[in-house]
Amino acid sequence: MSLYDIPLRTLSGEPATLGEHRGKVLLIVNVASRCGLTPQYEGLERLQRKYADRGFTVVGVPCNQFMGQEPGTAEEIATFCSATYGVTFPMLEKTDVNGDGRHPLYAELTKLADADGQAGDVQWNFEKFLVAADGVPVARFRPAVEPEAAEVVAAIEERLPA
Repeated sequence: MSLYDIPLRTLSGEPATLGEHRGKVLLIVNVASRCGLTPQYEGLERLQRKYADRGFTVVGVPCNQFMGQEPGTAEEIATFCSATYGVTFPMLEKTDVNGDGRHPLYAELTKLADADGQAGDVQWNFEKFLVAADGVPVARFRPAVEPEAAEVVAAIEERLPA
């Protein structure tokens, strides 16, 4: 199954798929509002604004599996992201990224190894998966890697449509 075909829901509960972003480079990130890494929203939003016109989008995926750091309702998450960080990129509904209830999107994404050759479970909030314009996952950046780190920016720019 292509990543484009996996059924998803937006943060507002509407049915969606990544197929709506076909042809774009995607940075899919599991996010949380009450995490020490939450300020990474700033860098994610800057990437969104810098590259959106060139065929790129961040996709935020709230997750409450790491010490309950995303406890809010969809409305609370949307308000927090908008009011605190001015988030303009699409957000999906709260999703499990690990364990028996792992969403099919993350079942596919977690097959991809990081720079050290490690695949498997998401380690923490703000793990980033880069998906090429053809829908194939191509890079994985662990939570401590800032969104605007040189290796992330280089990987995005390398894959942007000409």
